[in-house]
Amino acid sequence: MVTGVNSVAQQVPGTRLLKAGVIAFLVVLASWIVYAVVSGKNGATDPVDLTVYRDGGLIVRHIRPFYDPHVTDPLYHWGGYSSLALKFTYPPIAAVAFSVISFIPWKALWVLSVVVNIAMLLVALWFTFGGLGYRDRRVRLGATLVAAAITFWLQPVVRTIYLGQINLILMAAIIWDMCQPREGRWWKGFVTGIAAGIKLTPLIFVPYMVVTRRFREAAMIVAGFLFTIVVGFLVLPGDSDQWWLHGLIFKDATRTGFIGWAGNQSLRGLIARLSGSVAASQDPWAVAGVIAVILGVAAAYYLDRAGHRMAAILATALSGLLFSPISWDHHWVWVAPGVAVAGHYAIKNWNTARAKARWFVALAIGIIFVYAAWPDALWEKARNLGKFSLGFLWAPPNTDPILYEEHGDQPWFVEYHWHGLWLLTGNAYILGGLALLLVLVGISYRLRNARPVPESAGASSLPASVPASG
Repeated sequence: MVTGVNSVAQQVPGTRLLKAGVIAFLVVLASWIVYAVVSGKNGATDPVDLTVYRDGGLIVRHIRPFYDPHVTDPLYHWGGYSSLALKFTYPPIAAVAFSVISFIPWKALWVLSVVVNIAMLLVALWFTFGGLGYRDRRVRLGATLVAAAITFWLQPVVRTIYLGQINLILMAAIIWDMCQPREGRWWKGFVTGIAAGIKLTPLIFVPYMVVTRRFREAAMIVAGFLFTIVVGFLVLPGDSDQWWLHGLIFKDATRTGFIGWAGNQSLRGLIARLSGSVAASQDPWAVAGVIAVILGVAAAYYLDRAGHRMAAILATALSGLLFSPISWDHHWVWVAPGVAVAGHYAIKNWNTARAKARWFVALAIGIIFVYAAWPDALWEKARNLGKFSLGFLWAPPNTDPILYEEHGDQPWFVEYHWHGLWLLTGNAYILGGLALLLVLVGISYRLRNARPVPESAGASSLPASVPASG
């Protein structure tokens, strides 16, 4: 009888949290639907990137070289929709994968993209709380829904939905892969390698695996990455030759877009804007990028060693975003699990270390403040490109990306002449990322002498008030 009472007592907090999460998430989802209706055509969705994906898949199916400038400048639009003509910038394996979705009618694919991206936000947060040690399914689902409600209106999240991007899908896959237990998971890391084959940035998890002495996982990331290259050569030998053996991505600077554009929130983008030239940013970026990787991976090592695996994963992803020459605003979806992790540690420390808990609350609020999709009514709409204006980044004027493709790098581009508040808002994500990196480095420094925690002890990171039973 006592056991039954205790079981009910354990389930009550989880049940309440689950109900609160369902209500909160549905309210936030409804707010986005209202915004989509009120803002009109291209207000909440303008899936230019989804068009590129589908076109790439269609070109592959028609045995056309999608890196041919006559095909991709502008890219053929095979029945899709886009307000811009963008080039295919991904490795060949990505086009092979996208050939699968190219069979889906455009309108259905458009809707499917929105649904899948929203679902992947939930999935990524579900895996995040799993990595934090949550075992009670009600508590874990409730926490997932609450976190999704809080992070849904972060600009990188709604921007990913807006463009029909795949960032949330890749992030969910990487978090799932990295949170797998070592025992019985000989393939752990392979999925991250596949993600790296589509977007190169996940290769940052190789040094993370190496410094934490998970050499098998590091090898599996490399194996997954090489697998995508091999498949690309088997299916698209000519395009793979251009991409991997003849350095296409480095030869055609216009293919990835204007590095100094406001949307590029990487160290390279920041340095280019400050130096007034893409070429002038090359060497300083190389130095700054290496320093960021060293700091990020070192922080990840100490966090992982102390048993904070999810924090270590986030530190690694952050160093990748900082180092990558291109980190578009929508690549910063990693801040969503970042808010969840900060909130977790705030709850964990609330009853035992209130001051520390408040710092984590402040950290979560700070992330939300910097990366929130602030309404465009706060800015002068004339400065922005259509409905791109949600968030701090679009407060200052920015260059039409088409100008870079037409004229190359020019000293009169507006980003090179930002001043005052524009420098802060236009570089908000990279400045926020640098601040977050310093916070993680500071935390990891304090943990440098902590006793190593076995990987199997992940559940110990749970708040004392959260039941760990299934």
